[in-house]
Amino acid sequence: MTAMAGEILDNQGRGDASWSWPPIHPEGRKFGVAALGISLIFAFLAWETLAWPMAFLSLGVFAFFRDPERVVPQDPRAIVAPADGLVSLIAQVEPPQELQVDDGTGQRGLPPGQVTRISIFMSVFDVHINRAPIEGSIKRLVYIPGKFMNADLDKASEENERQHILIERQDGLQLGFTQIAGLVARRIVPFVKEGDLVAVGQRVGLIRFGSRVDVYLPAGTDPKVTVGQKIIAGETVLAEVGEQKLLEAISQ
Repeated sequence: MTAMAGEILDNQGRGDASWSWPPIHPEGRKFGVAALGISLIFAFLAWETLAWPMAFLSLGVFAFFRDPERVVPQDPRAIVAPADGLVSLIAQVEPPQELQVDDGTGQRGLPPGQVTRISIFMSVFDVHINRAPIEGSIKRLVYIPGKFMNADLDKASEENERQHILIERQDGLQLGFTQIAGLVARRIVPFVKEGDLVAVGQRVGLIRFGSRVDVYLPAGTDPKVTVGQKIIAGETVLAEVGEQKLLEAISQ
């Protein structure tokens, strides 16, 4: 069930919801139309053995770039998931240097020290639109070229093509996250630039064809998700700022 974009809903029954087909993001329409066009050409030439696979490919492309509406929590303590997918890794790490060091603009970066990193693996079947985990101003947007190894590997955080994003709230809270290309993903597409103001859950970019997103929680904050959990961008609460609590789960 989804709601109209911008509509306020709550847990007391306010708001209306109905099912609808998810729209296709404009970034993907050209690829889907191109595949469909090739399929029609093959069909016109009576090359059915090629026409049908291209037709199914066009449907797959349209499905990959689907962009459903999400009902975004408005609790100021909540850090929401920036990506659909599987929580593949949770580890204590130092934030990337690109999010820490002085970038020459006078804007402060993340402080040094161990924080919790949540890694979200997106398969080709997941929605690939990425969303802002908190509201605030885009302080840094750092693109780094790199390899295209399996995004599920831990070292992909340091070696793959990636883009770091640092958001700062009005109260000074900062949160960094990283879009990481994978084996199939070959382009990270940003929808925002430095200085933009974003709302929690707002679309900030996408990664084409399978990838990963790492989130660096603020110090003193533990995840509210577990390894192996399936999460939804803009809806699943990854953590609550300042909350530290062991959370155990059972796969069944």
